[in-house]
Amino acid sequence: MFDLDGKHALVTGATGGIGEAIARNFHKMGATVALSGRRADKLEALATELGGRAHVVPCDLASREDVAGLIDKATKAMGQLDILVNNAGLTKDNLFMVMKDDQWDDVIAVNLTSTFMLMRAATRTILRNKSGYGRIINISSVSGVMGNPGQGNYAASKAGMIGMTKSLAREVANRGITANCIAPGFIATPMTEMLNDKQKAEISQHIPAQRFGSPDDIAAGAVYLASEAAGYVTGQTLHINGGMVML
Repeated sequence: MFDLDGKHALVTGATGGIGEAIARNFHKMGATVALSGRRADKLEALATELGGRAHVVPCDLASREDVAGLIDKATKAMGQLDILVNNAGLTKDNLFMVMKDDQWDDVIAVNLTSTFMLMRAATRTILRNKSGYGRIINISSVSGVMGNPGQGNYAASKAGMIGMTKSLAREVANRGITANCIAPGFIATPMTEMLNDKQKAEISQHIPAQRFGSPDDIAAGAVYLASEAAGYVTGQTLHINGGMVML
């Protein structure tokens, strides 16, 4: 039901915990994957481990020039593009009253503007396939739904991503392309490993599941949304957070 055999997917932020898990699971389900991120060495190592059907397309999402060429690079490497996963993200946390302009600008540029540019280019490319199938999957955040102190910039970028995804979904649904978000809660990644044991315990108390999720929990949702089984699901946000937020 969730077979991705013959599909071609670009995953940004493929060297991070969630992005790597999505790329691995897509590949396991038969997809050809283009791995993108800033660390070419880590991307090459992952591609070597995955073996065939894995391609490396480095990109710095802070560079508009890099972003503008990424879809073409991925399509050329794989021969086709069917699925885009916008996973890469940036945090530069600070309280509203002392947040600097560049902290706001940098987070919006990477998390929101690059997502828009890649969605726009990917949609054009997918439409040219004339296959009646296409998937845009954007990794948002629980912060974009409920807000988070010290993350006004990050929350705004992730909330904007949700609204933008809904707009695209309405525009392309009749062409067989779906656009959805996944909003992870607290996931065990290198980012959350920076928290100490006390902080982790306090956060877990507010999660009904009483634990952090794993990157594979998010990847499972991405596999579903990318599959033919989710062809009637669009404009939605899949909340994977252990019950931390229930909507």
